[in-house]
Amino acid sequence: MPAQEAAPTIEERRAARRANQTTFNLVIALIASLGVVLLLVLVVVRPDMEPRTVDYRQVGADAQSAVAATLAVPDLPEGWEANRAQLVASPADGVPRWEVGFLTPAGEFIALVQGIDANSSWLAAQTQNERPTGDATLGGLTWDVYDRRDAPDPGNYEYVLSTLEGSSTIVLHGTATDAEFETLAVAVAEALT
Repeated sequence: MPAQEAAPTIEERRAARRANQTTFNLVIALIASLGVVLLLVLVVVRPDMEPRTVDYRQVGADAQSAVAATLAVPDLPEGWEANRAQLVASPADGVPRWEVGFLTPAGEFIALVQGIDANSSWLAAQTQNERPTGDATLGGLTWDVYDRRDAPDPGNYEYVLSTLEGSSTIVLHGTATDAEFETLAVAVAEALT
């Protein structure tokens, strides 16, 4: 008589079903999780990523009455936009400052920081304790140049210009081209002189 295969016992069948069900449940849970993630991606409101534009001229006109020094409110050609403008009246370092963030026509960034009655330690902090790499005469003012474009990770301090005009120390820093820095420096000099 040929050997008969023994029929699986009830316990063996239950164990096989539980093993298969664990895999099935895992697949169902994975699909449900992906569905929830997809729903969140579709439903969650994301802010508009367009840069905001600030009327820095109006902000500067409003802020001028709060300080004795003339604020640098440059007249720039078309294509330049400000995304930030504020007068910081009583910062921790004790130096009131006028700050404007510009986006250039090429999409680069230059910050204008005007310290009023600033000292040398304020300037050192603004230039990240770097020494000038040269100087340039732009708009009739002599500017110290800090070129850090070859430095590892200079951030928004790739290129820096600084000058002193009256009681104001002006620092321009950012990622723009030399020509864009020159345009802003000349416009700042014209606004202050």
